[in-house]
Amino acid sequence: MWLFSRKGASGFSATSTAEQVTEGIDGSGLTAIVTGASSGIGAETARVLALRGVHVVMAVRNLSAGHEAEEAIVKQVPNAKVDAMELDLSSMASIIKFSSNFNSLGLPLNVLVNNAGVMATPFMLSEDNIELQFATNHVGHFLLTNLMLETMKRTARESSREGRIVNVSSRRHKFSYPEGIRFNKINDQSGYSSLSAYGQSKLANVLHANELARLLKEEKVEITANSLHPGGIATNLFRHHSFINGLIDALGKHVMKNVEQGAATTCYVALHPDVKGMTGKYYSDSNLAETSLQARDQELAKKLWDYTHNLIDQCKV
Repeated sequence: MWLFSRKGASGFSATSTAEQVTEGIDGSGLTAIVTGASSGIGAETARVLALRGVHVVMAVRNLSAGHEAEEAIVKQVPNAKVDAMELDLSSMASIIKFSSNFNSLGLPLNVLVNNAGVMATPFMLSEDNIELQFATNHVGHFLLTNLMLETMKRTARESSREGRIVNVSSRRHKFSYPEGIRFNKINDQSGYSSLSAYGQSKLANVLHANELARLLKEEKVEITANSLHPGGIATNLFRHHSFINGLIDALGKHVMKNVEQGAATTCYVALHPDVKGMTGKYYSDSNLAETSLQARDQELAKKLWDYTHNLIDQCKV
């Protein structure tokens, strides 16, 4: 990663770590949900937020792995406030149950980090019969965000502190299908490309954040919504591609980020005071970055918003 160490306007670069970009920030009194927090950059995001005093709810698909990650954080950060809760983002029933369980605790919610994801999977359908990458990476986070919004709005009002919604997207959002979102072919196996479908789901993450930001501004709610590219990171997301896995093993440390660097932009957007009031933006290497033209298409964002609402209404249990 020494090849990509040039600092941007924020003073940080691709080599900055999550601890470095949050140094000196006091997150005490804040509560955050981090999805996919049992491993990879999700676990590191949870650890660093907890290190800064944030009460972190680790939303995890595998509860035993979540408890292991929770224990690992407490071992490193003895005063950490972390709790693992079960959440399968490919299941609407699981998302509804999670939101109900969370809200029953009476906790505030200042920060929602939509981090979990699957990458370049073979064609599969979720239990709600939606293509798995679109279901997990976009629809699941869309539903979770909607179910947590009232809690976030109440927290922002009562605490007079800005709420933040952070969508972990990817540079791959620039490499979706040619039409961007295949509204009429989400479940079309014949035209399925695992990497294009991943790009589609990551484009949806950016469009979701942008439209949410617009709506929250209209409501004059003190909650921002942003998206980001964490960088190329050697994690288990590549497990479905043995060739790519081999390249990562051989060259990863020279051209890819480690987990500490990979979580930096997420932690920066979630906590840093320089991001206060910024909404509908896209970040990379802890700096503002450019999205694709499709990701800036407001009509596409609105269409995706309505499409996702209808899809959820059709599938809800």
